[in-house]
Formats: sequence, C-alpha cells, structure tokens
Amino acid sequence: MQIDPFELERWFAEYEHEADIMLAESGIRSLPASRFDTDPGDLGYVIPTNGDPAFRADVAERYGRDADEVLFTCGTQEANFLAFLALLSDPDSPDCDAASPPRSASSNAHAVVVTPTYQALYSVPEAIGEVTRVPLEPGTWSLDVDAVADAIRPETRLVVLNNPNNPTGRYHPLDRVEALYDLAADNDAYLLCDEVYRLLAEEPLPPVASMGPYGLSTTSLTKAYGLAGLRFGWLVGDREVVDAAWNWKDYTTISPGLIDQHVAKQALGEQEADILAANRALAADHHDRVETFLEEHDLEWHDPVGVNGFVTVPEGFENGREFCRTVVEEASVVLAPGECFGHPDYFRIGFGLPTDELEEGLERVGRVLG
Repeated sequence: MQIDPFELERWFAEYEHEADIMLAESGIRSLPASRFDTDPGDLGYVIPTNGDPAFRADVAERYGRDADEVLFTCGTQEANFLAFLALLSDPDSPDCDAASPPRSASSNAHAVVVTPTYQALYSVPEAIGEVTRVPLEPGTWSLDVDAVADAIRPETRLVVLNNPNNPTGRYHPLDRVEALYDLAADNDAYLLCDEVYRLLAEEPLPPVASMGPYGLSTTSLTKAYGLAGLRFGWLVGDREVVDAAWNWKDYTTISPGLIDQHVAKQALGEQEADILAANRALAADHHDRVETFLEEHDLEWHDPVGVNGFVTVPEGFENGREFCRTVVEEASVVLAPGECFGHPDYFRIGFGLPTDELEEGLERVGRVLG
C-alpha cells in the first residue's frame, strides 16, 4: 500500500509555522475553550468505542437514521478514511442490497471521485483500490453527472463528492446531488459526501445520508463550528458500512476522545444556534471583504459558499506556486497554490480567520500585487 505525499500539508509544513498570517486556512476562526465546560470527569475511553449511544441517536436524528448508523471519529479525515477502508479494501465489502451475491475476489474495488477536491478524498482511495477522477468544469466548477455516469464500472463501490467544494467553494445544487445519488444507487454503489462546510450555507441542502440507503455523509465540528482542535467528526450511513468502518477504527483511534465528545455535546446542543449564526455572519462579511479586494486587483473567483475561494493567478506570475511563494517570502502571508489541487492557474484563499488578521493579510498581499 503506497500513498502520495499530501501536497497541501507539505506546503504548509514548509511555510506555515514561520509566516505571520495564515491566509490559506480552510476553516472558520477558532472558538475559545473557555466557552465550554471542558471537564468530563475521569479520563477513560469512550464506551462503547463508536461513541455514546444517546449522543449518536441525537446526531442520527439529523439524518433520519438510527444510532447504530452513526460512528464518531477523529474528525472528518478519519471518517472518510474508515469509509474508504470499509468499502474498497475488501471486494466482498458490504452491499446495500443484502440479497446480491458477493463480488468476485479477483475484481478490483473502484471509486469515482469528483475533482478538484481535498487530496485525501482521492489519494486514500487510490492507495486502496482504483480511482477515476471526474473534473468539474473550470471557472464555473459545475458538476457533469453524465461524466460521472461514464466513469462508473461494474466494480464501482463508491462515488465521492465534497459539497460545498474545497477548494472552489462551489455549492452543487440539490438536483445535481440527487441525480448523483440516483446514479450511484442504480449501480449498487454508495454516494459519499464530505459535508464539512454544509452548515455555513445560509440555506443548507439536506445531507446525503438522508437521501436513502446508498447515501453516506461525513462531517465534523472543524469547519462550520470553529472547533478544529476538538478533532470530533462522524460517519453516517448504511449500518453494514458503519459497522465495517468501526471494525477498522479499532485499529486506528479505538474510540473518540472523551473530552472531544464532552464538548461536542455542548456545541451541538444549546450553543449550536448561536455558534452557527455567528459563524455564518462572519463568513458572509469576510466573503464581501475578499470580493472587494479581488475586484480592486482584477482577480476572479467563482462566488464561493463556505470560507474558501479559488482565485485566478495574477498576471506576471507563471503559476500559483510562484505567486504563493512570492507572497509568503515577501509578505509573510501563506496562500495555497492551485498545484495542490491540480490547477496551477489558481490559488486558494481562506477567509474564515479573525477579521483583523484577514484585513492585515489582504493589505500585505495587495502590496505584493502593487
């Protein structure tokens, strides 16, 4: 099993710790720990190790699912990782139709992944099975359902979508997502949607796991809630898939963190409405500030949902990497080159950080452009 280096993380490792401003951060600004009760009592394992049953039942209600169809994980990253292992590592992995015969052990499990996207959503499946990448239309970043249909094979187990999309901020409309779900279901495959930015939308779409038995949703409290350090996420979907993922989890993190789960209950409880309202307002305000900045410097993006924008590289720079390296070396501001997402004529900017840092970062980038 081999896996490609995570280009974005390697870029951050090179520049993030010494730079003044992280203008490539892909989440909302962090909430203070003082907002929560952080004492869960004795620091033992969460029992059972898939998460507190009553809390899983609360989360499951959001998807029209049962508690046993929810697995708590160490962030969305682990939720996706475990789902890929559950569905792609074993050719006899769970079929949604229990009456269908097991797939031949000689067949290679296959996934279709819509790109550009967060690298883990295609690099991990590529390390386990086979992957066909289906590109969004550059500029508009629209989703071509027919292109996904053409990529599906008899051995396809999984179609992977990130919505709203990272890095472009494209929020694919409900009819496209439903069409993708129907396509996956018709081919006895699952649609897995990474939905970490969904609740930053003013009118969030229904989660994919609520669309039917072939829907899998992953998310966490990182991007929309401002709780990145909590490392608390979940996988929701068909119980056979969730149970298979739980089997793998015994070999990764065993159980979710006790403190993480304790704080997560508070964030998803009486504090949730205030947290999301404040974060949506911050994202909307910062979106407008960045849009004004881009207009002033003749730069373009597809109007994003969430806190990421994929921006055209300014004239005078060969590609995104040259531009981002110039900005970090001259202005001590980190941006993310489009090469990390397969598009060297773009760079990613994050606008979820605190307002004063965003304003300072934009001013510094503006001086470089000037």
